[in-house]
Amino acid sequence: MNAEVHASAIVYPGTVLGEGVKVLENAVVGKQPTLSPRSTAKRESLPPTVIGAATIISTGAIVFAGTTIGERVILGDQSCVRERVTIGNDVVVGRGSLIENDTTIGAMTKIQADAYITAYSTLEDHVFIAPRVVTTNDNWMGRTEKRFGNIKGPTIRRGARVGGGAIICPQVEIGEDAFVGAGAVVTKDVPPRVVVVGSPARILRDVPGDELLDA
Repeated sequence: MNAEVHASAIVYPGTVLGEGVKVLENAVVGKQPTLSPRSTAKRESLPPTVIGAATIISTGAIVFAGTTIGERVILGDQSCVRERVTIGNDVVVGRGSLIENDTTIGAMTKIQADAYITAYSTLEDHVFIAPRVVTTNDNWMGRTEKRFGNIKGPTIRRGARVGGGAIICPQVEIGEDAFVGAGAVVTKDVPPRVVVVGSPARILRDVPGDELLDA
């Protein structure tokens, strides 16, 4: 194994570190979760964490057991990736961002500082998440047993972009190459290749052709 692990970092037994991985100061990799009795997260034996080649786990970052991270990923200082998360190649997770359990992040996606990606979310390839975006997954906000089995975060399709401070409500789908303006509150599905703004978010116009991912 040709990986670099700082003396202050903790890498739990069984963790798989790819070629050239760097685990920096005070990072923790392979941590087992501790769940509250009312948590909606699954309770099961978790396989080891797998970290792909040339990925950097920055200072103070935490990666939980059962998660697979691709190659050339950068997890920023004090970021956190929970259990059963899959992250594709060449992803950036910004400083202080949190990726909750059972979430999938596609290749080449960028998640900037202090973003919150809730549990049971899907972000496809080439998604852009600006700082302090908040996603949600519980329409009952912790009340009643009805919420169990109905928890689901957003699905953000390939090439979509979400502006700073936007809030995405549970189960919303944001279409391919859509653009969510800064501070928007997205309460319903967003069609592909449109710009939405405001609270609640409404369609403003189409995304210009030269801004589309495959333009």
